[in-house]
Amino acid sequence: MKKQHEHGFPSRDAIVAYIRAHPGKIGTREIAREFGLKNADRAELKRMLRELADEGTIAKRGRRIHEPAALPPTVIADITGRDTDGELLAVPTEWDSEEGGDAPKIRIDVPRRAKPGTAAGVGDRALLRIEKADDGDGAPYRGRVIKVLDHARTRVLGIFRKTPAGGGRLVPVDKKQAGRELNIAPPDTGGAEDGDLVAVDLIRSRGFGLAAGRVKERLGSLSSEKAISLIAIHAHDIPQAFSPSAVREAEAAEPATLKGREDWRELPLVTIDPPDAKDHDDAVHAEADLDPNNKGGYIVHVAIADVAFYVRPGSALDRDALMRGNSVYFPDRVVPMLPERISNNLCSLVPGEPRGALAVRLVIGPDGRKRSHGFHRVLMRSAARLAYAQAQAAIDGRPDDTTGPLLEPILKPLYAAYALVKLARDERDPLDLDLPERKILLKADGTVDRVIVPERLDAHRLIEEFMILANVAAAEMLEKKGLPLIYRVHDEPTQEKVYNLQEFLKTLDLSFAKSGALRPSLFNRVLGQVRGEDYEPLVNEVVLRSQAQAEYSAENYGHFGLNLRRYAHFTSPIRRYADLIVHRALIRSLGLGEGALPESETLEDLAEVAAQISLTERRAMKAERETADRLIAHFLADRIGATFQGRISGVTRAGLFVKLSDTGADGLIPIRTLGTEYFNYDETRHALVGSRSGAMHRLGDVVDVRLVEAAPVAGALRFELLSEGQVIPRGRKRESTKAPSKSRPGRSPREKVHKARKEKPGKARSGKGKSGKSKKGKSWKR
Repeated sequence: MKKQHEHGFPSRDAIVAYIRAHPGKIGTREIAREFGLKNADRAELKRMLRELADEGTIAKRGRRIHEPAALPPTVIADITGRDTDGELLAVPTEWDSEEGGDAPKIRIDVPRRAKPGTAAGVGDRALLRIEKADDGDGAPYRGRVIKVLDHARTRVLGIFRKTPAGGGRLVPVDKKQAGRELNIAPPDTGGAEDGDLVAVDLIRSRGFGLAAGRVKERLGSLSSEKAISLIAIHAHDIPQAFSPSAVREAEAAEPATLKGREDWRELPLVTIDPPDAKDHDDAVHAEADLDPNNKGGYIVHVAIADVAFYVRPGSALDRDALMRGNSVYFPDRVVPMLPERISNNLCSLVPGEPRGALAVRLVIGPDGRKRSHGFHRVLMRSAARLAYAQAQAAIDGRPDDTTGPLLEPILKPLYAAYALVKLARDERDPLDLDLPERKILLKADGTVDRVIVPERLDAHRLIEEFMILANVAAAEMLEKKGLPLIYRVHDEPTQEKVYNLQEFLKTLDLSFAKSGALRPSLFNRVLGQVRGEDYEPLVNEVVLRSQAQAEYSAENYGHFGLNLRRYAHFTSPIRRYADLIVHRALIRSLGLGEGALPESETLEDLAEVAAQISLTERRAMKAERETADRLIAHFLADRIGATFQGRISGVTRAGLFVKLSDTGADGLIPIRTLGTEYFNYDETRHALVGSRSGAMHRLGDVVDVRLVEAAPVAGALRFELLSEGQVIPRGRKRESTKAPSKSRPGRSPREKVHKARKEKPGKARSGKGKSGKSKKGKSWKR
């Protein structure tokens, strides 16, 4: 029943309150009906909703309106402009518009006396400490600049191509700028040669003709071997060279000795890694527990390189490591977080050499559950360096000269302990997505040889589960000691994404019955139903897209994917700064000697570090993905016109994205090339549907395509669709996409943490306790 607002047109606060009470379930029509607005008032309502959306107070997704997702207390943000009062406005750099709608705006408070490094301007990227704005004056958040991370750019990165008349053209490396070349006049080439990767300053970007630029810096030549990754390194400002002071510290470092350590050199720990690994930061050992109270149980030792001994807080090595955040892995090179003398020498657990380590002793019961744990600072000596396939072959009855002597005393106990741990893992029932990862193998000249999907072995799972146990033990120990730490957190999916998943599964006659708390087992049940079916890859992909992204945080809201209340990264300090922080905190809490977390380090300090390294992790993932795209585009550039089989990996209003089956290459089929009829975007089905024929092209469909264009520099491919779409029978009734009106979504664990912190400062860390792309796990997981 319509009701007229008592005081005429409703206030902004009343409209926002109504939207908050019905998140994601209403649009303009429902709001107008609620407040009894006639046609004459609807234009004013739309104007007000546009203002609220521009301010970030509300978010729109399609026709639905809801309150924006909450932001954490510390974020990386891009400063986009000023408001009418001249105050700076910013938006979060990493924002999922599919999940949260339009990015919320943050009004920046500028102090009278800004600290060094905090003076920001439009176009800059900055680390902000934010809070909800209570004044109702436009932007929903207010923020203060902690540190300016990157200043506004007027520079373009690209490949220089000489022209016969002198000068040249710049071919941009950004996929979004593909086809938008810049003109470089002869006096402005800066000595660049054809094929050079260059940085160009814009000198004219408006008017007729090509924009013009001037070569500012020559960054390298793509004619040399293994140069493709240089593009991503420079495009994402990934530091390559260590500071001179950090290099001096690394060269002056002395090997760890037995001083202040337990002697574990006789314990036959082994490393199990990929065959091409250069740094070995974890070693494992297992033996049957002789304690009669734990009959059938095992003791597992996990020793991790003692990076904290060499990289002290506040040192040049520490500053460089924090700036990098993590190592970045390309097919042709590694950009390490630490200098090679530290990462590949002093800290790498190479066989036969004494090495310092921070180790955890895990007591596993016969049910596979961890009964107790203890941390030790030790001097160890690796008994062997094994590859995953090598260890697995020995267990499967094909030992070699190295693994033969290790089979009975070392490998069989490890696998026996893993068999127990797997029982507890299966009972815990973490999210079990089947997402094969491709690996690009290169020739000596840096070009693609072939693309493979490495087999996933029990050896991989063994190491992964032991590392998870060690990470959980680290988080539990630090919580028990009351020390601040950086958690690895993974929020549960939003109510909106769960609803969208439910609607999609209905199109496959699959149910997603949610009652009570959201658990990974609900998703696993669906994944189990489609195992072996043609649409198994499709469902795995859609379930993955429904998940949140893992990140680092000084506040704990649990790890949904792993189904763990508390989780921290402890096992890879050579290549992840988060792990180094956890090591320092353990050293401090247990009184284990030098390299401890400083007493002055506060929760706010760690929140800033967590935000920064979450950003560097995403930067690394994007750079790695773009490099793979460029390598594959180079590989396919001479195969224009060839046909391939692939699978639709993305559906947007712009067209279809297709992933080729043999290489994993991604390319676009523009919607304008699909046919003569108009295609509608069906968000529920993840499909484009022909308005006349009903032909449907859906996410996950296997299709044949022809390669039409390849832009190797940008890593972009364009395809032509050869397959016919599936036709929906005319009589078939489509499922409603209207959201249910009864259930009201509750707060996610992350929102509860932020609410608790606001109500009880200083107590938000206790309570419930994903990944960068790990060499031992999938990207959403660890």
